[in-house]
Amino acid sequence: MKNSMDHLDQLEAESVYIFREAFRHIKKLGMLWSFGKDSTVMIWLARKAFFGHVPFPLIHCDTGLEMDEVYAYRDQYVREWSLNFLSEECPALETTDPSLPHDARVAARKTGGLKNAIAKHGFEAIIAGIRRDEEGTRAKERYFSPRNTEAQWDVKNQPPEFWNQFATRFPPGTHVRVHPLLHWTELDIWQYIDRENIPVVPLYFAREYGEFFGQNYGGQMMRFRSLGEKGITFPLPSTASNIEEIIAELKITKTSERAGRPMGADKDESSFERLRADGYM
Repeated sequence: MKNSMDHLDQLEAESVYIFREAFRHIKKLGMLWSFGKDSTVMIWLARKAFFGHVPFPLIHCDTGLEMDEVYAYRDQYVREWSLNFLSEECPALETTDPSLPHDARVAARKTGGLKNAIAKHGFEAIIAGIRRDEEGTRAKERYFSPRNTEAQWDVKNQPPEFWNQFATRFPPGTHVRVHPLLHWTELDIWQYIDRENIPVVPLYFAREYGEFFGQNYGGQMMRFRSLGEKGITFPLPSTASNIEEIIAELKITKTSERAGRPMGADKDESSFERLRADGYM
């Protein structure tokens, strides 16, 4: 019998299976939502996994520095999708490691916010929308990734994983990160958004940019490929003003997805690795 599942069907089925495995084995789950394309696809998949209802809270670690369009998107879809939504205020910049570059210190505020949320609500595991193709350190991750009691990650000590054979039982006190999108690519994400008609933040679509947080782009057509906070995330040159054009662009571009986020670019890879080891998503 011919397999009628296409590539996106297969990705979807694998992610739904991971969601259900996590829900079956872990009592206290929370899921991160940054309002970007990846974490929003996660919500879509979770709703499919659990028949239209996300059965665990969505967590936003709020630095107060999201773009205005991002906050508007959050407010609209928390309401429309009837989400159990938790907003955790992040600690001040002064509480972060001063040896990190400024951009990484802003990101470290999110780690602090996440640790506070884990402690406050007793989450045993956090579901996060990272992908292997996104960045070198994330490529080393597992679908079910154990952390210590401080949510710190030891990249050299991870359980082996073979497809459908995840380590889902961990000693008491272990904190776990679950990554149901690990095997997706940026192109997969956009093709799935297109197929499922998933709403996204308008900042992903190209428009003319003039003065923008200390940069003067002179009216150049640009868009965000990766969303982050004001002042540490910038648009990239692009004329892609709809999803079809974004997909066409991704098939030929040589520009890194995170080129507009200096914290994750190659020149700063070491700081990003330090952030992730300390619990960053």
